[in-house]
Amino acid sequence: MKHIIILGDGMADWPVESLNNKTLLQYADTPYMDELARKGRNGRLLTVAPGFHPGSEVANLSVLGYDLSTVYEGRGVLEAASIGIDLEPDDMAMRCNLICIEGDHIKNHSAGHLTTEEADVMIKFLQEKLGNECVHFYTGIQYRHLLVIKGGNKHLDCTPPHDVPLKPWRPLLVKAEVKEAQSTADLINDLIIRSQELLSNHPINLKRKAEGKDPANSIWPWSPGYRPKMKKFSELFPGVKAGDVISAVDLIKGIGRYAGFHNIEVEGATGLYDTNYEGKAQAAIEALRKDDFVYLHLEASDEAGHEGDIPLKIKTIEYLDSRIVGPIYNEVKTWNEPVSIAVLPDHPTPCELRTHVAEPVPFVIYYPGIEPDEVQTYDEVAAVEGAYGVMKENEFINEFMRV
Repeated sequence: MKHIIILGDGMADWPVESLNNKTLLQYADTPYMDELARKGRNGRLLTVAPGFHPGSEVANLSVLGYDLSTVYEGRGVLEAASIGIDLEPDDMAMRCNLICIEGDHIKNHSAGHLTTEEADVMIKFLQEKLGNECVHFYTGIQYRHLLVIKGGNKHLDCTPPHDVPLKPWRPLLVKAEVKEAQSTADLINDLIIRSQELLSNHPINLKRKAEGKDPANSIWPWSPGYRPKMKKFSELFPGVKAGDVISAVDLIKGIGRYAGFHNIEVEGATGLYDTNYEGKAQAAIEALRKDDFVYLHLEASDEAGHEGDIPLKIKTIEYLDSRIVGPIYNEVKTWNEPVSIAVLPDHPTPCELRTHVAEPVPFVIYYPGIEPDEVQTYDEVAAVEGAYGVMKENEFINEFMRV
């Protein structure tokens, strides 16, 4: 049997008063996910272990069954792997957002979703002005970039910018958790201040402001770590001879690289609601024809949740259902070799809160011949009655890969 996980990043949410106290999954029109729920078995998964921040790096590693206490080294190292940066033992890598600061507050974590082309110019500019033998900036995708500090100490208290929209930025500067990390914290904070001075009148930002767009006027480094020690997914599940990851997000591609998956690039994959859904679905189908396992990641719902945009998030959920789940399900159900399908988010990103929370997410597992439970729809509320109950750690992936 082959396996595919379809992951709608941040898709789960809270009940919304304007939606008659339904969650967005309950309110959205999702006939294909509902069909899988009726024909399959359902449950909830705790993707964030106690003591860990509910970030996508934590949650996606958990979905794949990795022991966070052993492998977790933050988001930066995973994104370094994605863009082909081989870290040395004394390298500390951090996610480095380009963000928009307005006055004394963080306006948003994405600089209004600037393009990769715009960001590349600014990251190279920062490397020219701020980089040296110990400090290296690398271009990632859109607002998501990489800062590598040789000899940096990872014991830092850093705030993810998507957790603090509209908050004052100065109290959120990096703090050392141990005395030995103070020089690293001081260096990063100095880079933040100097980046603001350099970027304030950068030609790209002047052009963006003239067009009524948010400027990318500050860096914001966070999630520090060193090169992780991860086993290949095929070592965890020897039945998987070859696997693939499909995502527009460096973080997920980095997890895939350490897991030993082949990274499939899809033209027009943006990480937003306008991503190439059909291209991703077709890429997943073609990957399943030749390989054993596919991890298909869609970022759009998470971004809509961070923006607090309820109508947009509903649209992303419906797009995932009609343009991803439907085509894949309709194709593989005709194959002679059965395919097991799992659908789930990595964490909730409630529009009301505009950031991640460490709460259980609904999941469904379907394959031909599975004995269905009584659940009739795919959503947070219906999943409470699912046959799997509440799973944690590697229980979900072990169950999914069992058949």
